[in-house]
Amino acid sequence: MTKNYSVIFKTALMAVAVLAISCTTAKQTETPDEPTLKEAFKDKFLIGVATNTNHDSGKDTAGVRVIKQQFNSIVAENCMKSEVIQPKEGQFDFTKSDQFVKFGEENNMFIIGHTLIWHSQAPDWFFVDDKGKDVSKEVLIERMKNHISTLVSRYKGRVKGWDVVNEAFNDDGTWRESKFYTIIGEEYISLAFQFAHEADPDAELYYNDYSMSHEAKCQGVVKMVKDLQAKGIKIDAIGMQGHSMMDFPTIDAFEKSLLAFAALNVKVMITEFDITVLPFPTKEGGAEVSMNVEYQQSLNPYANGLPEDMAQKLEARYLDFFKLFLKHQDKISRVTLWGVSDGDSWRNDWPVKGRTDYPLLFDRNHEPKPVVAKIIELAKDEKK
Repeated sequence: MTKNYSVIFKTALMAVAVLAISCTTAKQTETPDEPTLKEAFKDKFLIGVATNTNHDSGKDTAGVRVIKQQFNSIVAENCMKSEVIQPKEGQFDFTKSDQFVKFGEENNMFIIGHTLIWHSQAPDWFFVDDKGKDVSKEVLIERMKNHISTLVSRYKGRVKGWDVVNEAFNDDGTWRESKFYTIIGEEYISLAFQFAHEADPDAELYYNDYSMSHEAKCQGVVKMVKDLQAKGIKIDAIGMQGHSMMDFPTIDAFEKSLLAFAALNVKVMITEFDITVLPFPTKEGGAEVSMNVEYQQSLNPYANGLPEDMAQKLEARYLDFFKLFLKHQDKISRVTLWGVSDGDSWRNDWPVKGRTDYPLLFDRNHEPKPVVAKIIELAKDEKK
């Protein structure tokens, strides 16, 4: 072989090698050989995730890759809350929500709207008149109806389920004295579900709340659902927010509430699931977003990384929960993580801003933690 032919041959070999590597890389990005969460649970329940605008727009390419590979349902983390959708009365802004729904449709996701009625992240105008005084019951009901009807009807047939009312109860089972409750009374719950059903009769309708393992709170929600059912009001599922700590809730308490809700002949959804490893600044847990605590170094013990022993404890905690979910897969319709990767999580800034937390299944580099493979194995080993 002459020198020139040798050079040509070597060049051709290099080109083939580069092409092979490129094809392999593309294959890993689009259809990884490793089993995925959505594949593992496809015959059990939906595996969902909350997306933010960086995901919906495609800006966070690493996050989008994980969403496409691992999940088959998405929920709007913030873009459908009333302060975003209707910042001023009658002025609706669907820019971000349209993007969210489009992203879900393009990726064949079961799309969840979050949330129609919530006391938090609502614009101030919703509850007051032009003099700053509380509006009448009739005015607030009309504003509720207009907001719900406009939003739900826009995505009729496209958004498959809605968190209609979010966090209406205190941990002791009493009604949260939000403006919706103090102005309208308990009736605001049934009205919200009624308005949503009228706007899209085929959409699933949910009630969503945190710390549902508290027995008193569980019973308050049970009573509310029974009252709705007695009135013929459509409610399809209860969303048990999974914002958890290392020691709260206990698996037994969580299971007890799950069974109590399932006994109502509605589906149970595990929503907003994450597990914080950080110390909580008060004895009370929960997910009260209005809580804000001054930063202290003692409340941020893992700023430089999670120690191996704590990582193993977090892994065990996740596995315990997923064992429970698999045990009751006939009652659960969806398990949704509240964020894609640790860097996306609200836990980094609540209730103490500037902390470093590790609450999700994918790390800050969007790589799966070892527990992901173990969760997938649990699902594979579970007998149908």
